[in-house]
Amino acid sequence: MLLFAGIGIQAQTKSKAKEKKILVVYYSYSGNTEVIAKQIQKGTGGDIFEIQTVNAYPKEYNAVVDQAKKEVNSNFKPTLKTKLQNISQYDVIFVGSPCWWYTFAPPVRTFLTSYNLSGKTIVPFMTHEGSGMGHSEADIKKLCPKSTVLNGLPIRGSDVNTAESEVMKWLKKIEMIKK
Repeated sequence: MLLFAGIGIQAQTKSKAKEKKILVVYYSYSGNTEVIAKQIQKGTGGDIFEIQTVNAYPKEYNAVVDQAKKEVNSNFKPTLKTKLQNISQYDVIFVGSPCWWYTFAPPVRTFLTSYNLSGKTIVPFMTHEGSGMGHSEADIKKLCPKSTVLNGLPIRGSDVNTAESEVMKWLKKIEMIKK
């Protein structure tokens, strides 16, 4: 009898995870973060939304590095092209960004501060070339103190095209993979 009760509880937990409405939001400068966002969307079955700025970042590497450093250090929030009309319907929001100066890119700061994310679960993911998650998780917790922020997934930018199995393993670990 107890064995069946345990199975029933486990089945209820899994079915609740399936009921969560998931959104995958990302900003991608070079396309790497977009690749991971699409892998997460595939694994979760959630909706996807690309954060785009009104003014594009420079194409030249050193120019974008300089601009990014200034914007990160000043907590700059660039204007975004589009806005989500229905964010209240989502329970879980995956938030992706390239790692710029050990945190998320400024367009993600704009996104996070443009909506009431209280009570939502935020799941960060980053593409990087050696800095991992940096201090992005702590920065998200400061911007969204009434949200639950899960440990994120860092993926080296040069590995994005072969990272799908790692992404699916992570989604399974955090119980966000669709069955």
